Amino acid sequence: MPAVVIIGAGAFGLSTAYHLLERGYTGVTVLDRAEHLPAFDAASTDMNKVVRSCYGDPEYTRLARQAIEEWRNDMWQNCYHECGVLNLGDAYTEQSINNDLKYGAKVERLGSPASIRAQFPSDLHNSGRLGTFTSLDVSSTSYINHDGGWAEAERAVGILMEHSCPGKTVQELVKDERGQTKGANVVVLALGSWTASVFPSLNLTGKCLATGQSIATIQLTPEEAEEYRKTPVVLDLRTGFYVFPPTHRNVVKFAIHAAGHTYTVPGSNISTPRTIVSDPDNGLELRVQLRSVYPALSEKPFSGTRMCWYTDSPDGDWVIGRYPGDSGLVLATSGSGHAFKFLPTLGKLVADVIEDKLDPKLAARFAVDRQVKPPNGERMSVVSQELDIHELCGPEDMMPTF
Repeated sequence: MPAVVIIGAGAFGLSTAYHLLERGYTGVTVLDRAEHLPAFDAASTDMNKVVRSCYGDPEYTRLARQAIEEWRNDMWQNCYHECGVLNLGDAYTEQSINNDLKYGAKVERLGSPASIRAQFPSDLHNSGRLGTFTSLDVSSTSYINHDGGWAEAERAVGILMEHSCPGKTVQELVKDERGQTKGANVVVLALGSWTASVFPSLNLTGKCLATGQSIATIQLTPEEAEEYRKTPVVLDLRTGFYVFPPTHRNVVKFAIHAAGHTYTVPGSNISTPRTIVSDPDNGLELRVQLRSVYPALSEKPFSGTRMCWYTDSPDGDWVIGRYPGDSGLVLATSGSGHAFKFLPTLGKLVADVIEDKLDPKLAARFAVDRQVKPPNGERMSVVSQELDIHELCGPEDMMPTF
């Protein structure tokens, strides 16, 4: 079996290492730039991520259903919480419910505001703490998928790391005069949002775009958290807004799944992440959207904000395949904001690429040099905005204004 070096210890990299080891590989090494792992500024180092199979694309629904089955296994030590995913809808949601039904998910159509509100604990109904949901068009599709929820992201990555990293290191990673990588037969680039900027010579700007997504959190008291503990994940596909139930630390996280922001550093035309690690010295819409679901929570100050850096492809499909002209170089990136939920199974696809046995349709779909399709409808906007660091959230922006 070939020796494999994986650069990047995030969702793609660790899942790949795990599945290679499961297949009997012994020469697997994972490298990462971070001194502490999981890396503080990695997209996968987060308190939680949505786990859902509601996709307008049946292939992702199929793959997500497989991943959800794996999340239920003992290996994940109950870091997956199956509270259900409430999808508030538009035409994309209609496609999603049809795909969920096709692959056997436990779903329930919700045809009225009353049926939507019924998915929440009764104590929230008459206290002004739950939205009315009357803004939904009567012709829109809303439904709850009971086979979904959320995962404790950072803990899940830590669990996978325990299974994936045997503690080996590589002292040098260079190519010799024959173009072969010393110490490895195959190199897998799984650097997430850093992919294009760390390897500019690969010319991945049109394949791997680093985009920052705005996230906010609210700290609840233990008593407040119990009131919201048994709520579903809410995903409004009209706006991209989503909100989680409280974590075990009584924190509610919410965000908008959209095109996000790019950040171009001086002297470059490649979007590069700007994070607490790379730049240590340096919400109104979120609050409005939160108010539509949980009015009382929208009156509370934010306890924190974060810009989570994704790697986006132009069409929303992942980039998993050999780099053209270099059979020893494999890319595993461009999660496009929807890869983490596949953490238990994502590495199977990369391992299949290494072994030249990935399904031909998937291989063509995820190829580095594929012909790009129109965006897949996953996000409410597809045009990123350049980040103005002077507009980043300050202390005064953490407070409610209405």
